[in-house]
Amino acid sequence: MKLATIRSACRSIRACNPRPGSRFSGIPRGCPPVGTTNSRLTLRTASTAASSGTSPTFTANFGKQHGEDDWSEFNRSVGEVVQNTKEAIATLQRRNPGVQPLLVILQAGEDDGVLEINQKIAGKIGVNATQICLAKNCSEDEIVEELLKLNDDPGVHGVFLHLPPASLTSRVLSALRPEKDVDGISDLNIGRLVRGDMSKGFVPPMASAVLDLLGKHDAPLKGKSVLLVGGQGPPRLALQCLIERSGMSVQTNHWNSKNLKTQVMQADAVVMLSAGNADILPSWARPEAVIIRCEPALEPDDDIIELSSSSGLGYLTAAYRAQNVVQSCSRWLQEQQYRPWHLHSLKLQPLNPVPTDIEISRAQTPKPVAQLAEEIGLLPEELEAYGRNKAKVRLSLLDRLHSQPDGKYVLVAGITPTPLGEGKSTVTIGLVQALSAHLKLNSFACLRQPSQGPTFGVKGGAAGGGYAQVIPMEEFNLHLTGDIHAITAANNLVAAAIDARMLHEATQSDKALFNRLVPSVNGVRKFSPIQISRLRRLGINKTDPASLTPQEVSSFVRLDLDPSKITWQRVVDTNDRFLRKITVGQASTEKGQIRETGFDIAVASEIMAILALADSLEDMKSRLARMVVGTSRSGQPVTAEDLGVSGALAVLMKDAIKPTLMQTLEGTPVFVHAGPFANIAHGNSSVLADKLALKLVGRDGYVVTEAGFGADIGMEKFFNIKCRASGLRPNAVVLVATVRALKMHGGGPNVSAGAPLPKEYIDENLSLVAGGCRSNLQKQIQIAHLFGVPVVVALNVFRTDTQAEIDLVCRLAKECGASDAVPCQHWSQGGRGSVELARAVEEAARRPTNFHFLYDTEMPILEKIRTIAQRVYGAEDIELSPEARSKIDYYNQQGYGALPICMAKTHLSLSHMPDRKGAPTGFVLPIRDVRASIGAGFIYPLVGAMSTMPGLPTRPCFYDIDLDPVTEEITGLF
Repeated sequence: MKLATIRSACRSIRACNPRPGSRFSGIPRGCPPVGTTNSRLTLRTASTAASSGTSPTFTANFGKQHGEDDWSEFNRSVGEVVQNTKEAIATLQRRNPGVQPLLVILQAGEDDGVLEINQKIAGKIGVNATQICLAKNCSEDEIVEELLKLNDDPGVHGVFLHLPPASLTSRVLSALRPEKDVDGISDLNIGRLVRGDMSKGFVPPMASAVLDLLGKHDAPLKGKSVLLVGGQGPPRLALQCLIERSGMSVQTNHWNSKNLKTQVMQADAVVMLSAGNADILPSWARPEAVIIRCEPALEPDDDIIELSSSSGLGYLTAAYRAQNVVQSCSRWLQEQQYRPWHLHSLKLQPLNPVPTDIEISRAQTPKPVAQLAEEIGLLPEELEAYGRNKAKVRLSLLDRLHSQPDGKYVLVAGITPTPLGEGKSTVTIGLVQALSAHLKLNSFACLRQPSQGPTFGVKGGAAGGGYAQVIPMEEFNLHLTGDIHAITAANNLVAAAIDARMLHEATQSDKALFNRLVPSVNGVRKFSPIQISRLRRLGINKTDPASLTPQEVSSFVRLDLDPSKITWQRVVDTNDRFLRKITVGQASTEKGQIRETGFDIAVASEIMAILALADSLEDMKSRLARMVVGTSRSGQPVTAEDLGVSGALAVLMKDAIKPTLMQTLEGTPVFVHAGPFANIAHGNSSVLADKLALKLVGRDGYVVTEAGFGADIGMEKFFNIKCRASGLRPNAVVLVATVRALKMHGGGPNVSAGAPLPKEYIDENLSLVAGGCRSNLQKQIQIAHLFGVPVVVALNVFRTDTQAEIDLVCRLAKECGASDAVPCQHWSQGGRGSVELARAVEEAARRPTNFHFLYDTEMPILEKIRTIAQRVYGAEDIELSPEARSKIDYYNQQGYGALPICMAKTHLSLSHMPDRKGAPTGFVLPIRDVRASIGAGFIYPLVGAMSTMPGLPTRPCFYDIDLDPVTEEITGLF
């Protein structure tokens, strides 16, 4: 049969009963076998076939005095196993209607005798089987390659290696996953059998069949002797072990042994393995002895109920193998259920004075990420390791645990920060260390991935600090798993596509463009799927390129981008102020296509915002396609899909969409995923990380996620944008405050990064602290209450804070409406220093919430902006520039008016003026411009001048960062 015919036949079978996720999907019961052959591989599919015996088939002879009645023992044994297995599979399918156990027989050569006999058994039970026939002289590499595919196929529940003994090498047996080794011949399964632990292993079917027959002998064989003749390796070892465990003694011998006759005459039962042409004379055996012979010949009988001596044990072995397949399927289904955590926390020994962050991180040895994953209930196939300490987690976890109730959802936000930051990440990590390592509650931290801009600029990394960190902090703060690099590549591919398309449209006719965009390949011209999508959007319902009219050709090939209205910029993950405005197209090869553009920092890319808001790969792909990159001269939006690049973007982002699993200093789990800017984007970690974590922690667990900047920015966007996208609802807010920031809001002098703190921030000053509490802290608590969520204030304690200042903050915070307010010492003590906070969060999360959004998205854009300005920021009103009004009119015209609002303003004040601290009121908020991230799904008004490309200070962090070339240790990161 030709390969094309083979594939057609396989497809027709899949159509009978499609089962997604398996390369053998759609093998229905009752469909005929289909053979496929090429130079390497033959594939046989049999709808109801169970597998056959390992190599030979078997017969049994019950001594000279036993007649035909003894063959009824085979009938009874097979019938019992078949009936028991049918009942087991019926129970399985009542609980899981879509499940169908599947066995794969991997064999060398095209012997169908094995398959035919087992079709009869499988037909009675309802087990599907697939026969893969490799070439007769197949290599070890070919066998292993096929096994690795079968291991990764979730639709395969058992694999039977019907191979010559010489092919069952240690490498081959090790390649087969023990949970799919239904013949029980792998080293691990044999070890389990010898140890007596069969909770995860399998009894070899041939051994089960032999024991079954021995157990049905007229006279009890307990205490009697059994002789095993011939055979070698796992089958004989398993049989010997099981016979001894049944209370019989076992002797072994070879066919060429001189004392074979003597041993046969003394044995109560003889089992002949791999007999070949050898035999035992009838006169050697005692009249009452049981003789079981494993014969290489196999001839299928027409009727299972009337078994003959030449095939009885073969049927019985096949029945036990089918039973193992059903057991394997049952175990697999059990593994798909939620797994309780068995988290092993790492011990901390805090030092005083507290060492540097990198010294603390390096002093702790993290658990292997595979161990951490197992402890929190992840399956091995759900993990993609990136070295020893971090791994991507596959989104298939959401399908596996779709019915699992979510845990409690806690947001960490903060008061308006100083330029130094107030430690939201540190509080987040300290909180989960307290919850899991000290209170023994399942908890997960979900953090943003840091940009290398601040890591090498002025702010430093974002792994937390002191004894509340994600480790290894070097890996966290540097490349991690390459997500930001993937975003950079995807973003810049769009930018390159824009300029290339403008060049080609400016220098070619409609016909030349069409011929290049839709080239003739082997005389055939075809639209690609993404081009057909563009035709549909243009209202052209044609698929034949030759049928387009000249006007349709022109509409199709010309995006006609207006160079002055291109909104897409290139990105790089470095603070580089000189890329804020650049000129491109100056080379002579670009034929005068010169225009001004610029660079943003990578985390400001809309693709980063999409990564953080997408809830599936399909959703991300749709959002990427919808991204608007500019406007045509006729005023129409031009999207990434119009450029033909959205599919390629999805390819670049396919791994980045998976959250990265890491751990804290105390061995508790952390998801690191996405890192959108908190000013022009929503500033939160990903929806997918939160959703995965909420399933993993279980109903009584906690997921703690962080919002960027102050609550007026990050928290407001978390509620109005992220919660709309995810459908998730928070149970509590942790509002982070510091005495330092409260003093600033209470009237203290300015705080500048890199400059020494004024004495007001070092000496006790209760007046400044009280002023900050009654202004900024109170306002931020009120903002959380606008959404109906309880607030716990976490005071991140610094060494310069006095006890009087700490007590004052906690008292005033509760007076301002906080459910509780507690000091936190996690920086110096780890999770132990945040136990009080953990208990307060546990109590707050138990309370009923009345969560609601601040505005209805159907409100006019202008009114949504005004609502945020007045109710969140405290503004009296807003003032729109003419350009902003024009943009709002345009977005309404294009149908974007129902998108939520993502305000882009300074994080250093509730107002638009960075120097206005506390809780200013009575100001008018100026809206300079209004832009849209259509793919991400929000409108973002610009309040004042917003930079999307930071610059380096006079003395950046990189002065202190170095590498020891001998030890490869990094120094200077913080």
